Amino acid sequence: MAVPTTVEAAGDQDGGTGLPPRRSRRVIVLTALAAATVLGGTGTWLLYGSAWLRATQVRVTGTEVLHPDEVRDAAQVPLNGPLVSVDTDVIARRLKDRLPRISAVEVERSWPHAITLKVTERTPAALVKGDGYFAEVDADGFRFDERDTPLKGVPIIELRPDRDSASYRLFGTKRLLAAAVRVAADLPKVAYRDAQLIEVRSYDDITVELAGGRAVMWGSADQGAEKAVALAALMKVERHAEFFDVSAPTSPAASDG
Repeated sequence: MAVPTTVEAAGDQDGGTGLPPRRSRRVIVLTALAAATVLGGTGTWLLYGSAWLRATQVRVTGTEVLHPDEVRDAAQVPLNGPLVSVDTDVIARRLKDRLPRISAVEVERSWPHAITLKVTERTPAALVKGDGYFAEVDADGFRFDERDTPLKGVPIIELRPDRDSASYRLFGTKRLLAAAVRVAADLPKVAYRDAQLIEVRSYDDITVELAGGRAVMWGSADQGAEKAVALAALMKVERHAEFFDVSAPTSPAASDG
């Protein structure tokens, strides 16, 4: 039986393990490393150097009021460069800064050539009447646009406080406006769809005018959820009532006028 005559020769044997000799294993490892290097270089070239994965178009989804071209212009997506190098976070921030109507946007790479902008627009909860314009505000009180005419199906807020009153000095215009927006957001659907005007005389005196000459005494903006439940139930039972009072939601009332 032949016996290895040197340590190196002994090391080249598989030792009965079924593995390739050590020298063969070294060749396999070096070959694998070389292949990985080639593949890595190829992958980097494909991502950054190849014309196959260039950003050449911008897709826009989710718009309702905004025009897709308006969103594209505001986004300023750099085109004809590597798609992988497009900074999606920067584009998202730019859109929200330039188009306040956008409440959220997802900027995604759509391989191999597109950037997709998935837009969510703000929904107006109310219109604030100004001097010759109507400002759109969402349920959080964020003012995001102005328009020349009222918007169908969206109530108008009018502030009519006694500016000499202690209530006005305490709360001021900004807090009274915020209270009115909260009322608009808390109205149950059955009332909101008919709401035409939210009149604020003081923090505790907010009235909602409905279509058909009906009105709701809401009181303050506090306990909005409870008042919404009480008003929905009251309008269901008292279908022909013209006046609803939910300022004390535990004791709601309705009358013919």
